[in-house]
Amino acid sequence: MELELNDEIALTADFIRSGNFSRVALQEMFPDELLKDATQVVKALRDRLEAGSESGRVGSGDDKEVGLFVMADTTYGSCCVDEVGASRIDADCVVHYGHTCLSPTSNLPAFFVFGKAPINISNCAKNLSTYALTQGKHIMVLFGLEYSYAIQKIKEALMLESSKLNGSTSNLEFHFADVMSSVMNPSKDCITSTGLLGSTGKFTANEGFGKATGTRYNIGGLVWNLPEGHRIEDYLLVWIGADNSAFANVVLTFNGCDIVRYDAVDDRLVTDLSQQRRILKRRYYLVEKAKDSNIVGLLVGTLGVAGYLHMIHQMKELITAAGKKVYTLVMGRPNPAKLANFPECDVFIYVSCAQTALLDSKEFLAPVITPFEAMLAFNREVLNGMGSQWTGAYVMEFRDLISSSPLEVKNQPEEARFSFLQGGYIEDFDLKENGEEDEDGALALACATEKALQVRDKHPNSLIPGTAKSGAEFFAARSYQGLEMKRNDSSPEPFLIGRTGKASGYEDEKSKENS
Repeated sequence: MELELNDEIALTADFIRSGNFSRVALQEMFPDELLKDATQVVKALRDRLEAGSESGRVGSGDDKEVGLFVMADTTYGSCCVDEVGASRIDADCVVHYGHTCLSPTSNLPAFFVFGKAPINISNCAKNLSTYALTQGKHIMVLFGLEYSYAIQKIKEALMLESSKLNGSTSNLEFHFADVMSSVMNPSKDCITSTGLLGSTGKFTANEGFGKATGTRYNIGGLVWNLPEGHRIEDYLLVWIGADNSAFANVVLTFNGCDIVRYDAVDDRLVTDLSQQRRILKRRYYLVEKAKDSNIVGLLVGTLGVAGYLHMIHQMKELITAAGKKVYTLVMGRPNPAKLANFPECDVFIYVSCAQTALLDSKEFLAPVITPFEAMLAFNREVLNGMGSQWTGAYVMEFRDLISSSPLEVKNQPEEARFSFLQGGYIEDFDLKENGEEDEDGALALACATEKALQVRDKHPNSLIPGTAKSGAEFFAARSYQGLEMKRNDSSPEPFLIGRTGKASGYEDEKSKENS
C-alpha cells in the first residue's frame, strides 16, 4: 500500500498546517480487514507534519503539536462527514477517507481523500468510443470520485481512440463533469434561499428537467454545465464506476436519459440497466402505500449535513397538514430490528444524504421513503408545478427541496381519497388535537355528510374507515396488551412446580407413562 500516493499524505498535511488545526479527526473508511492500515496512515501523516519544511511549504509558524484521532466507525452514513463523532473529541476539522457524497458540513471544515481505485484507461476509452459511435448523441461522462485522478488520462485516451475509429474527432463529443472540491468549509451562507449550495450554482434537475437551458448541475460532488439550447435528455450519460449508491442516485435523478456504466473492476461496459430502472417502479409503489398511512415516523439520519433541521421542520408541517400523526426518531443506520420497535408507524421518512436515503425496505415491517416521496404522497397542493401526480422526475437531495414548495394549509373540505392498493375510498383523519373546532357545528356535519355521500351513493360499502391515528390508540386497539397483572391483590403467589424431564417427553405426559 503506497501511502504517499493513495492517501495523499502531503496534501492532507498541507491542509492541516494551512488551517492551523490542532485536533484532527481522521474518518477512516477502511474495511475491518484493512483497519490495521489506519496506524500506517497516522504514522505517515504525523511524520509529514513534523517534517513540514521538507515538503517545501511554509506553515503558519505555529509549532504546536497536532493531535490525530482515528474514527473507525461512524454514527450515521459513512459517506458523510461524521461531525457528531468529531465533536466528542473536540476536533477542529475532519479528514475523510474513501467514498463520500460531499454533502456540505454544518460546523467543521473537512478535507476529502477520495482514493485511487485501479482502472484500465486504454480499455475504458476503447469501450466508450466504440459504443458512442453507435449512438449519435453527445456524451456526458460522470464518474465515481475514486476515479477522478484518472479522468485527464481518460480524456487523452478518448481523443486518441476516437481518431483511430473514425479518422477524426468531429463526430464524437465527450463532456466530462468536474469535482467540486476536496476542501469543504462550512459557512452561514452555505445554503441559499433556495436551499442549494451557494458555491455551486443552481441544480435544476427537478425544476427544469427536460426544459432548462444553460443549466448548471450538481450531484454527488460532481458539477457540470449544459450549453444554452441543450437538454439533459439529449445526452448519453456514461458512468465510470461501481454499481453503488452514487450510481443509483444518478439513475433515479436522470431517469429520462440513456445511461450506460463502465465497470472498472470487470473491465466491461454495462448497457442493460433494467434492474436499476425497476427501482423507480418500486419507489412509486411506496409513494402510493405512504398515502394510506396514518402514523408517520420521521427518521433523522444525519446531524451534520447542512439544512437537515430545516428539512425536519418542513416534513413535520407537511405531515401535520395532511392530517397524519408524526413521531420524530433519531437513530444511526436504520435496520429492520430497530424499526420493528415502532409497529404503530405505517411509514417512515428518512432524512439523510442522497446516497443513504434510498433504503431497500423489503425486509422492513413498514416502508421507508425519502422526503421527496413524502411530498408526493402528502402534499395535495402544487409541488414545483408538477401537482400531486408524479411525472417521473426525481429529487434525491433533500437540500433541493428546502423552501422549494412552500406549504399552504387551506381551510377547504376534502373529499375521500381513492386508494389504489386497497381498491376503495379512504377517509383520512383530520387531526385537530389543539382543540381547534369549526365555529359552526352544523356546517362541519354537513361537510362530513357530503363527503360520505359522494362515494356511498353508488357503492354503499366503498368507504374504508381509517385506522388508529396515534400511537396510544394503536396500542389500545391491539389484542396483545402484555402480561396480566392483578393490581387488586398485591400478595405474592405461591411457587408452582413446573415440568421435569426432556422436551421430547416430560415425566407427567401420558405418552411417557405408556412407553
